[in-house]
Amino acid sequence: MDDCIFCAIVAGQAEASMVYEDQVSCAFLTIGPVNPGHLLVIPKRHCAFLADLDEETGMHLFKVSTQMAQALRHSGLQCEGINLFLADGKAAFQEVFHVHLHVFPRFSGDPFKIDANWEIKPSRQELDHIAERIRSADQHLRQATQP
Repeated sequence: MDDCIFCAIVAGQAEASMVYEDQVSCAFLTIGPVNPGHLLVIPKRHCAFLADLDEETGMHLFKVSTQMAQALRHSGLQCEGINLFLADGKAAFQEVFHVHLHVFPRFSGDPFKIDANWEIKPSRQELDHIAERIRSADQHLRQATQP
């Protein structure tokens, strides 16, 4: 993609503080960190959304992300926990349309917040209804992709 900053990083046309690289993926520090050590793990092949990502590459990204989480925990940076965050689509706050998994250290009192109404507790009936809708969609998608 000509206008994708992450593709430019992969091609060596844009700067990045690279932490990890292999033939499928790379991990580098983000220029907008939540906390020091905030990494982005990306596939080298351009994939705008999760739906564009093949299963093997997705598994590889998660493997690299867990490896980077371990490295963060042993880096000497302030790190009492780790968050993994992936935004898929504009409504989910995706800003760069190239799949990227945020891996960032957390510690008590850091500035990162997730704000939601945690008081909402749907009934079991509502949860079961939603689960059925998702199972049905999953079955439909699996059937559609079978040869």
